[in-house]
Amino acid sequence: QVQLVESGGGSVQAGGSLRLSCVASGFTYSRHCMGWFRQSPGKEREGVAFIDSDAGTRYADSVKGRFTISNDNTRNTLYLEMNSLKPEDTAMYYCAVARVQLIGCPFHFVPLTDAKAKVDYWGQGTQVTVSS
Repeated sequence: QVQLVESGGGSVQAGGSLRLSCVASGFTYSRHCMGWFRQSPGKEREGVAFIDSDAGTRYADSVKGRFTISNDNTRNTLYLEMNSLKPEDTAMYYCAVARVQLIGCPFHFVPLTDAKAKVDYWGQGTQVTVSS
């Protein structure tokens, strides 16, 4: 049974930093890739950052240069380091897992607007609030 448990959300002022964590279990890392999505009220859930088993990464343009995704396979944990936070980063952040396909990690090959359709498993989410 796949389990994804996020933590690390909170409230911070603009310009501040947070690190989200997602402890994962119940699947084979080499056959899956992982990522972070976010959703704010009234908006579609959007892809933020993705990483595959070879540590290849992809970021939404809105977070490039500010967010860093990484994983620690020894601790079965996915991270999202968020710096220079802006009020528009306020959202519920979700950890997600997708099965690797013949072409590789689907998160790397589809438009970001389609990435959520490729998710096989979701975490429960952790809230990030950035005040101005």
